[in-house]
Amino acid sequence: MSRPVHFEIHAADPDRARRFYSSVFGWKIEQWGDIPYWIITTGDDDQPGVNGGLLPRRGPDPEPDAPVHGYVMTISVIDIDATIAAIDVNGGTVALPKDKMPGVGLLAYYKDTEGNIFGILQPEER
Repeated sequence: MSRPVHFEIHAADPDRARRFYSSVFGWKIEQWGDIPYWIITTGDDDQPGVNGGLLPRRGPDPEPDAPVHGYVMTISVIDIDATIAAIDVNGGTVALPKDKMPGVGLLAYYKDTEGNIFGILQPEER
């Protein structure tokens, strides 16, 4: 079975995207060498999850009503309402409002400052 090991966020303005993800999720984002590429550390190595990268977008930004044309990454959060508030304050916009997914938890989709769609999930308590 294959598992995701890395993700990449494409951004028209990498500094703006870096500030967004650092502020909303507390991710550590550091430039990798002298090239326009930043390594994203989403958490400690002893915790489940995947790390990624941030790079300049090649080509135009997605149109506001364009269909999803890449992978959507969903991020597990402890408090979805607090996360939504942080997204709003940091320039994110709603793509699909919060809804209860039976047996899964509370799920919402947002767009970051670069027009990329991502999900947030507050898992159901078990």
